[in-house]
This record gives sequence, C-alpha cells and structure tokens, in this order.
Amino acid sequence: MAIPYVFEDDIEHGVCKRLTPLIRRVICNNPGPFTYTGTTTFIVGNGVVAIIDPGPNNISHLDAIIAALDPSEVVSHILVTHTHSDHSPLANALKERTGAKVCGFIELNDTPHTKSQIDTKVAIEDANFVEMEEAIQRDFNPDIPLQHQDVLNGPDWTLEAIHTPGHIDNHLCYLLHEEKTMFTGDHIMGWATSVIVPPDGNMADYMDSLERLLSFDLDLLRPTHGPAIENPKTFINAYITHRQNREEQILGQLAKGTTQIQDMIPLLYADTDKRLYPAAAMSVLAHLEGLVRTGKVVCNSEIKLSSDFQLK
Repeated sequence: MAIPYVFEDDIEHGVCKRLTPLIRRVICNNPGPFTYTGTTTFIVGNGVVAIIDPGPNNISHLDAIIAALDPSEVVSHILVTHTHSDHSPLANALKERTGAKVCGFIELNDTPHTKSQIDTKVAIEDANFVEMEEAIQRDFNPDIPLQHQDVLNGPDWTLEAIHTPGHIDNHLCYLLHEEKTMFTGDHIMGWATSVIVPPDGNMADYMDSLERLLSFDLDLLRPTHGPAIENPKTFINAYITHRQNREEQILGQLAKGTTQIQDMIPLLYADTDKRLYPAAAMSVLAHLEGLVRTGKVVCNSEIKLSSDFQLK
C-alpha cells in the first residue's frame, strides 16, 4: 500500500488562518527539508484557548501568534507535542507574554516504552549528527507534566494527551474530542514519513504508537508540518505498511551481502532528497536495532552506523 501523500504549497507565513470553528493556525517562516513549509502552531478554542506547538525561538512567529488572538482572549495552556527545536523552545517566551501554563510529557519510571540500547555519544559521533542532538531541547520543564490519556479542558474544547513514543520518546499527540481531530506533531505527517533517530527515537515504539492511533475514531489528522490528512485509518495503515516494507528491503539487502548502512542508503532511498540521507541512515539504524533485538539480525560490535550487520 503506497502512502497517499498530501502536499500544500499555497501558504502564508505569519498569517492566521481559520480552519474550523475551533481551530486556527499560524505557520512559522522556517521551511526546510525536515520542516516542509514550516512549523504550524495551532490555536484551539475561542475566548479561552490552548496553543499547540509554539515552535522555534523566533520572535516574528511569537508576534504572529499573539496577533492571531482576539484582544480579549486568554491563553490557558501551551501544549508541546515533543521537544525538538522546531516545536518547543518558543513555549517559555509565549508563557511570558500570555501567562499560560506549559504542558508536555514527562517520563515516569514505569512509563511503558522500549529503551534504545544505542549509546547516545557513539551514535551521534558516528553519524556526525551533532546538529540533530543539539536540536533537542534537553531543559524542557513543563508546568503541567502530562501522561497518556491526561485531559485538559477549555470552555469549548477538550484535548486528550496520547503518548506516542518513537520519533522521540517524549512525543505526545493531542485528540480534540469535539472535532474528532488528532494533532499528530511529527508522529504522522502528510508530505513525508517521520524520521526515527536513535537513541531518542525507537522503531519498535514507533510501530506500537502507530497501532495505538488506529484505536481512535478520527475524522482528521493535523500534523505540525504540512496539511491535514483525511481518511486517518487508511493513511496510518499505509504508514505501517511502508515501515514493514522498509524492514523487508533491509533484510533483502543483508541477504545480498550488503552489510553496512552507508551502502544501503543510495539503494533504499534512490528517490529521496540527498539532504535527507543522514536522517534516512538513522532510521535504517533504528530498524536494524529492532531486528537485532528480535533475533533476525546479528551485529558483532556496538550497534552504530558504521557497524556490520548480518542475517542470523
């Protein structure tokens, strides 16, 4: 099943657009290979509102968010899907301007998800991925720590936090009950697949989180980058099939004697923007870590990008 990608070119950065009676959006002027047209900040509700994914440290975007509010409106909550630098850093400045409480996931000792066995320092140095490591806001400290199925309310909105680790272990989606809409952050996007970068990302968690979303009755998915996605279950199933096919392709490369990730990438991602090859390599590493864990593949050294992998 091919992923039925959806794209959107007709956007205006910094301009508030009303999407539904309960949802407005403002898109930050930070387009790029990972952010598509830019980070979308959503304003949910009327009168007393919640803001989802404030975005990067960008003062022009902060001003645009404030301008999108009616003069009498109150921001009660600032919800963060996850702590990548294009999603969370503006939260503190927005809090200072509005007095709202910042909300996001905080891991407890019994939080159920799979811990990556890849050493952080080794993975980053091996990948020359310093810039991606720095792109995680490590000092994120929400006023309201959220766990799976915690609920926040406004006068005309109800948002439920859904823990969806995989892209990063602290990722949350938010379900707007009144419109059967799931704000998916980077967990699911319409224009591309989500990048899984170990050790903060984990492929086993990601697949479980995709399955988790299938249990909800949804009319629409709203990613933080790119347009809304209709027919959510069809799209999610296509995402799952894509990852399963990618795993089979990796196993196929190993069967042909291609044992290193750097040699697989041009073959597996021939139609992909070469600027995304480093990220693609990390996603393949995430697949291989899972395959080693399940015993389908062996690695006779520490699991990293430069390791040799073989079929068991």
